[in-house]
Amino acid sequence: MSDSGQFPWLLALGLMLVFEGLLPLLAPTAWREMMQRVALLADGQIRFVGLAAIGVGLLLLAAGS
Repeated sequence: MSDSGQFPWLLALGLMLVFEGLLPLLAPTAWREMMQRVALLADGQIRFVGLAAIGVGLLLLAAGS
């Protein structure tokens, strides 16, 4: 296994993909229904969710370092 200090972004991307894949793997029907509801949201609502996710992610990164 390689030194995790060399590619922390690669580890972060891998961890993100693991978490992103959990819901479709464990509950595909619920995931599909959620995606259909998201598709009905206005652009501004989707942007707000994206902004909130970025904010939480930055807070977690700051807390972890």
